[in-house]
Amino acid sequence: MTFIKSWEDFEKAAEKLYLANPMKVRYTMKYRHTDGALVLKFTDDAVCLQYRTEVQQDLKKIDRFMTNLMRHMVSSDK
Repeated sequence: MTFIKSWEDFEKAAEKLYLANPMKVRYTMKYRHTDGALVLKFTDDAVCLQYRTEVQQDLKKIDRFMTNLMRHMVSSDK
């Protein structure tokens, strides 16, 4: 499992993965205090996407992305 370096690349790939099969995708968000890093992981058991950041400004981007993803989850569009 490798980490995607760019937030934009991770965001596009994770959204594409979710839209391809929303019932199978899951994600985790883990803060590692020892490293001071936040790790995001999206997977559908076939593809695993990971992003790691130590920059506090990325939290706003992550929050915006998660909000957008939640909108996809609750929308009635199939």
